[in-house]
Amino acid sequence: MSMCNNTFNDTCKVDTLQGVGYAAVFLVGFLVNAAALRAFIAKRKSWTDMHIYMFNLAIADFALVLFLPFRIYDAFFCLPKTCFCTFLISIHFINMYASIYTTAAISFQRYLVVRFPLQARLCRRKKETAFVVCLVIWVMLVVVCYIYRKENYPDKLWTCYERCKDQPLKGNFIVILEICGLVLPLLIVVFCSSRIIFILKVDKKSMEKRSTVAIVTANMIVFIACYLPIHIGFIVNYYNTVPKDWMCQVLPAHVYLQVAEWIASTNCCFDSISYYFLLKRFYSQVGTKTNSHSFRTMSTMSSK
Repeated sequence: MSMCNNTFNDTCKVDTLQGVGYAAVFLVGFLVNAAALRAFIAKRKSWTDMHIYMFNLAIADFALVLFLPFRIYDAFFCLPKTCFCTFLISIHFINMYASIYTTAAISFQRYLVVRFPLQARLCRRKKETAFVVCLVIWVMLVVVCYIYRKENYPDKLWTCYERCKDQPLKGNFIVILEICGLVLPLLIVVFCSSRIIFILKVDKKSMEKRSTVAIVTANMIVFIACYLPIHIGFIVNYYNTVPKDWMCQVLPAHVYLQVAEWIASTNCCFDSISYYFLLKRFYSQVGTKTNSHSFRTMSTMSSK
């Protein structure tokens, strides 16, 4: 029998620090993502495939931000454990992983443009491909969330946003989260970003390329810093032994997971800022406005 069958009043507690932390993420995330969406919509007639990926990323981040007020309210006043909590948890993680996979898609597309500039320019139906990729990401995440929906049913929740400490996620679900949710996207981001950095660093005289290298490096570091801790937290909590008097203790592993979740949510604030500057610089050097000398240079790089 679960040790988490206590009443709502027994588990509800005010967590001011968590409420303030998510409030800050909400304010910053709402402003930057709303501005990004407005900019995308205003220039929708000149969209490229990269714009579609970035628009999808902004949607995922903005959707995550829009539901943060419920988490802020829960931190200060406590929401009752109902099926609505299951919905909120699902929405939060669907949007988080949509952001992860879209970032991986952006990194891969960025790598193709740098590594194979001529082929990338001549390729047709790039926008259609980007749209299909984004659609597949959302459908896949919704299906996975539906299959494992029972993992976050009210009877397995300690509070609205927290699972019972004596009922960790199932082992097979942890494997899916770690391999498909982190390892694969992380490998794509690290490989593509590293190759882009190596290729662009060949031309050390170009200040613009050096700036792009700095932005790509920053994107990779932010991705790792935001999403690695929470996936480590999933593993730590799975193997963490729950003491009999866990309700009277502050479990370090549980606190770590809460902090890691907050860190992961801050990524929605960085995406719109970083990718705006990256897109602006990236296409100015390897896109349709690239001069013939730069294009020859990129072609030479791709042949090495």
